[in-house]
Amino acid sequence: MAVYRKLGRVTAHRNMMLRNLVTDLLRSGRIETTTTRAKETRRMAEKMITLGKRGDLHARRQVLAYVLDESVVTRLFEEIAPKYTERNGGYTRILKVGPRKGDGAEMSIIELV
Repeated sequence: MAVYRKLGRVTAHRNMMLRNLVTDLLRSGRIETTTTRAKETRRMAEKMITLGKRGDLHARRQVLAYVLDESVVTRLFEEIAPKYTERNGGYTRILKVGPRKGDGAEMSIIELV
């Protein structure tokens, strides 16, 4: 059974939020979010990059089913994944920034290595 964080959201909202975070991370290479969201985003982003390294049509369709923007999928397969051919996992880095001003939530920057 897969263990994951619920992040205080109903299932559909949580899944779409994570899809948006992964898409934005692959688009820009770095995003700022709460630490718990960053840790969940890392799980899916690493899976997407691993599929990108595989590079076949089935992997591309699996990524297209999760990532929201087709241009991001193209960038993943042509630019991002080839950089990590020699690397077995650990494609992202989480840097803690400190508490958010409004509610004190622990903030982090997640970026591609």
